[in-house]
Formats: sequence, C-alpha cells, structure tokens
Amino acid sequence: METQILFADGFEDAFIGLTRSFGLSDRACYSITKIIEILMERDKMTEDEAYEFFEFNILGAYVDENMPVFLEETSFEEMEITYE
Repeated sequence: METQILFADGFEDAFIGLTRSFGLSDRACYSITKIIEILMERDKMTEDEAYEFFEFNILGAYVDENMPVFLEETSFEEMEITYE
C-alpha cells in the first residue's frame, strides 16, 4: 500500500524536504521560520499574529498521521540537553 504524502497548501516556499524514520511513512517537512515569514509578507500579519495563526491553524490542525511536520531550526548549543 502506497502512502500519500500531504502538503501544506500555499507554503511551497517553506517546504524543505521529507522526513524519514524506520517504521513511519515519509512526511513533508516545512520550516516554521519560513512559514512565519510567508504569513507576515503575504497576509500582512505581525510576527505575533503569524505565530498565533501558525500554532492554532497549521500546527494544531490534525488531519491524519501523514500530515506534514514542522521544523523549528535551532543549534545544538541552544538546546538545554542533559545526559544521564
């Protein structure tokens, strides 16, 4: 059975590739930073409005297990990771 990859309409410029993981289907991956930039430019939103819109209407809109994933770009140094 072939898995259908779902894409986020209107955010082609924020598409950065596919995610792959053992036992999971491939999924479209989008840059959160680029989505925010698109919302601010295209829809004339402030940065706060764009983040709120993204979190509620895009990230929070569950479609099914094949829905896109969204990457928050950060560096390893910015992460607060503890090893035990």
